[in-house]
Amino acid sequence: MNWFACYTLFRKEITRFTKVWLQTVMAPVLTSLLYLLVFGHVLQDRVEVFPGVNYVSFLIPGLLMMAVIQNAFANSSSSMIQSKVMGSIVFILLPPLSELEMFVAYIGAAITRGIVVGIGVFILAFFYADVPVHNGFIVIGFAVLGSFTMGSLGLIAGMWAEKFDQIAAFQNFLIMPLTFLSGVFYSIKSLPPMWYELSKWNPFFYMIDGFRYGFFGQSDKPVLISFLIMITFALVISSVCITLLKSGYKLRDN
Repeated sequence: MNWFACYTLFRKEITRFTKVWLQTVMAPVLTSLLYLLVFGHVLQDRVEVFPGVNYVSFLIPGLLMMAVIQNAFANSSSSMIQSKVMGSIVFILLPPLSELEMFVAYIGAAITRGIVVGIGVFILAFFYADVPVHNGFIVIGFAVLGSFTMGSLGLIAGMWAEKFDQIAAFQNFLIMPLTFLSGVFYSIKSLPPMWYELSKWNPFFYMIDGFRYGFFGQSDKPVLISFLIMITFALVISSVCITLLKSGYKLRDN
């Protein structure tokens, strides 16, 4: 591993999103807060998902994790497509950077942005409702694992896309629906049988459910099952991503 080159690319990626922090950090934090205020106000006294947990407290971990994974995806995908469209990808390909070093740098930055946004959401939510932390290691583990997976998926999307609208389509027609149907705003146990069974095939559900267990010690599925599914999903997505980077898929012609 050329750690110096890897760190240089990582620092470049960190600088890229911190330069426009109002757009990349504050905007998603405020969006999550608006979801919390609206849904919490409407449903706080009408829904109790877990025994002893009010709806607002239940909602916060879901919104927090949604912000983490969406921003991890957005960071790596937007960086890759910008480099391709602007032609600056050549400056990444020319130096002696292996596919693994590129992967570590891009994913490290994606995880960083996801976690920073998540911390921002948690700080604001802390003043709005009481959110206990049952197991901090599970919370951190699922946050890192989820942002790692979504950062890898973002790189794949960035390599596949040739225009910005293709990235937008990928996010609007795949990432957003799967996120909203993953139990962020509800427990899947409240769904009709057909939708309940379909939800169990949504990998985003296991990100949200396992993460929520870290706060309340309660979840729709055993946390170990969620962890094993997430590890498997992360290994598959990251392996595909590294393979595409190694082959130069849609990179070397730009």
